[in-house]
Amino acid sequence: MMVLSYRTGLCAQAKCSNFQDWKIAQLCLVVRARVVTRRAVQTQSLPPASAVEILNKQRLQRPTSPHMTIYQPQISSVLSLAHRGTGAALSGLLYAFSIAYLVAPGTFDSTHVIDFVAALPESVKYGAKTLLAFPFAYHSFNGIRHLGWDVGKFLTVKGMYSTGYAVLGATAVSTIALVLM
Repeated sequence: MMVLSYRTGLCAQAKCSNFQDWKIAQLCLVVRARVVTRRAVQTQSLPPASAVEILNKQRLQRPTSPHMTIYQPQISSVLSLAHRGTGAALSGLLYAFSIAYLVAPGTFDSTHVIDFVAALPESVKYGAKTLLAFPFAYHSFNGIRHLGWDVGKFLTVKGMYSTGYAVLGATAVSTIALVLM
């Protein structure tokens, strides 16, 4: 009983640890429990709409998690965000072109697309090819990097950094190669 009173904080260690008899310790527990003061807390019943409004106001004051302003950018976090961004951009482009082809098949068939691209100035062609080649190359090479992680390779800090720089180098070389094709 003495241990229980000590662990619950109802009896101070200095007062109850000296007692060898458990009856005295039990009496100490009862006395301390009666001495505990009660604080009156005033509550108010709210309708559900008001409660939700108060909760939403509290949520607006909380910081976002993870809070980007307190962390120093690292290559692993930057490459992770870039992988997600390039994946979303590539899939969005695929869906947009597919829906456009379904809506207007005569406008977005191969012949019309080739004629449209042929009429563009060379600088616009190289810019468009770069905008398509970079996310494709980066997402492909970083996907291979992730497959390496899935089999348990390159999971050390040194391995993550070296594969991150290798992905960036391979992306640069392949982007230039794809643009010049």
